[in-house]
This record gives sequence, structure tokens and C-alpha cells, in this order.
Amino acid sequence: MADKSSIEWTDATWNPIVGCSLVSPGCTNCYAMRMAARLEAMGQAAYAGTTKPSAAGPVWTGKVSLHRPALFKPLDWKKPRRIFVNSMSDLFHPAVRDQDILDVFTVMAIANLHDFQILTKRSDRMLEFLEQSDLLEDIYANWSTFSGGAREVEAWPLRNVLIGVSVEDQARANARRRFDLQDLAERGWRTFVSYEPALGPVDWTGWEFLSGLISGGESGPRARPTHPDWHRAARDFCAAHGIPFFFKQWGAWEVAVDRDNEDPDWRADYACKFDDSKPDICWLNLAGGRGFHGERFHVMRRVGKARAGRLLDGREHNDLPRRTAA
Repeated sequence: MADKSSIEWTDATWNPIVGCSLVSPGCTNCYAMRMAARLEAMGQAAYAGTTKPSAAGPVWTGKVSLHRPALFKPLDWKKPRRIFVNSMSDLFHPAVRDQDILDVFTVMAIANLHDFQILTKRSDRMLEFLEQSDLLEDIYANWSTFSGGAREVEAWPLRNVLIGVSVEDQARANARRRFDLQDLAERGWRTFVSYEPALGPVDWTGWEFLSGLISGGESGPRARPTHPDWHRAARDFCAAHGIPFFFKQWGAWEVAVDRDNEDPDWRADYACKFDDSKPDICWLNLAGGRGFHGERFHVMRRVGKARAGRLLDGREHNDLPRRTAA
């Protein structure tokens, strides 16, 4: 948890839930696993037992719990800010109790000067929780317990809460849109997508309901490369439908050769200078494969997050959703 965050699309992080487990390919190199292990080693008891060592580094054990000392932290922050909820976990993990989720939503309702950003890979659980018919009454009752006096929620759905799903490829996009995020958007919730790490192409048709879309590549020591055309497709879809688009980062890789535009005669020294067996070189085509003859073949070069930067076709994209009027 931090009052300030290096994550480009938020101002602060808030982690009332600790622990998680792997659920899809986007989790493979999760930075939160490494951070949780580090926090446990530093003596933070809340993270004890949440990870275990493996040949690839720390991995989640599946132990998940409410970190109650962190629960009320946003009420101490007097300056309005965007707050990423559970940057180190998933609020809708199956091991999180409904009461714990209710506590988190109650704090967000009370702290309505802030905008809260929730991301999940468990969109089915999110829909199940938010479609409860008596949820608002439960929040009222919880509010009275927390504050000693009940107040009416400013608006329902909560205008200061943005709910989203992480997707990394077409399969995950399909699974987390239909009947989950789309249903919640139709119920009035503001919704967004984090297309990070982008590991494959996505057809965004059917996502016109979004309030925002964030895309980015993967960073870290085992980062996988991302194809520029995947992010261009997300950007162009957003532009066509008036959806705020934020390009977060390229991650650890940059384009070394865009063959169609820079080497149409295939004269580059692919066998030596751009040998795909080198650890800092990767061949990548539009479908996500490494075949030399694939469509929109690119040579990607590992250079690290700082050097790769976050310019998409020469410009930054920093648009984020704004809170809707009452």
C-alpha cells in the first residue's frame, strides 16, 4: 500500500486483501508474488505464508485474507486521488469472504472524494457479488457499524468506483466480457479493461460499453514481448467509439525491425544479428507466434522498461475515465 504509486494510471494503491493464486497466462510473471515474498522477508506478518519458493521464484500459495489494519486507510487521505484497489491481490478471489468485499465497498462509499479502480480476473465472482438485490442495504448497515451513524450512499452504482477486468488475449477477453463486465455496464457501473500484459491480439468488437481501456506490455526479468499492432488496434477501437485510451508501457521489449515497413525485401541479417535464439531477441508475428513467415513479422529486442518507454507511434496516450455526474 502506498500514498503514491509508480503505476502510471493511478495515484495510490490500497491493499486490504493480501494473497492470491494464478488463474491465467497473464499471472505467470506477476510482480505481486515477488513483492509479497519480499514483504514477508521484511517481517510484515500479513504476508506470511502467501507465497512459497519455486525454481522460477516466489509463487502464490493461495492463502488469502483481509488485512484489517489497511481497510480504513483511504479515510485518512484527505486529498482526492485515484486509488488502485488490491494491486497485490484480487478483491473477487474465491477465498475472499463476501463480508470482506462488503467492507471494502463500504469504505469506498464513505470515502467518496476518491476514485477507486478495481481490477479482477474473476469477473464471474464480481458479477455475482454486485448483482445481489440487498447489497445496498448491507452497505448501509455496514456504514452504521463503521461510523456510528448511517448515511445515504451518494449514488448507486457508486460513481466513484470504476470496475474492470484484466485480459491478456482473445480467450480471456471473451470469457471476461460476456455476461460479466457487459452486464455490469448495463446496470450502470463504470467499466474498464486493463489489456496488460498484452500477450495476444484481441478483437474489441462488443466492448463499446467501456468507460476506459489501458494497454501495455510486460516488464520484469521474464517479460514476454508484445506486438505493436495489438496496441494500435486497442487505440483505434477507442478512438472510433470515444473511449479514453491509456498506453501504459512497452515493457521490457522494443521493436528492432518492423519487416513490412523497414525490410520489405527481407535483406536484414536475421540469422546472425537478429538470431531468435539470443536471449535479448525475439521474433513475433501478429498472431502471437514466432514464425518467420507470419503476418506482420517483427523482431523484438529486450532493452528494459525505461528505455522501451511508453510512446505509441510517437506519442503518449494518457486518457482515463472521468467520474460521471449524479
